Amino acid sequence: MAAPRAGDPVDAKSGKAPPAQHIDPTREKLTPAQLQFMRQAQLAQWQKMLPQRRTRNIVTGLGIGALVLAIYGYTFYSVSQERFLDELEDEAKAARARALERASGHRSRWAWCISNLLESLHMMDDAS
Repeated sequence: MAAPRAGDPVDAKSGKAPPAQHIDPTREKLTPAQLQFMRQAQLAQWQKMLPQRRTRNIVTGLGIGALVLAIYGYTFYSVSQERFLDELEDEAKAARARALERASGHRSRWAWCISNLLESLHMMDDAS
């Protein structure tokens, strides 16, 4: 029994056709009718795959667009957080400065009171 070839019709036992052989039109001498048939078959195959390719291209484009928007949004979010933290840090510095000023103001008042008290005591010692 001979092995099935690419040109043989459908195998009666399995019901499957043999796989197509790749034909290189530049190496093999083909008639214009064969070349025309090859072009038509390639065009039909291309048209058959076009909707799937279009769907994959759309899904890929949407995925890339979503990724770009996510990066863009995260950048805006992180910059706004950074500004918020900068403002918070500025407020904390100002609060520390006010607290230090108040504390030093209280110390100077206490120091003034103590110095006046000491002067008064010193004057009383001198008077006696």
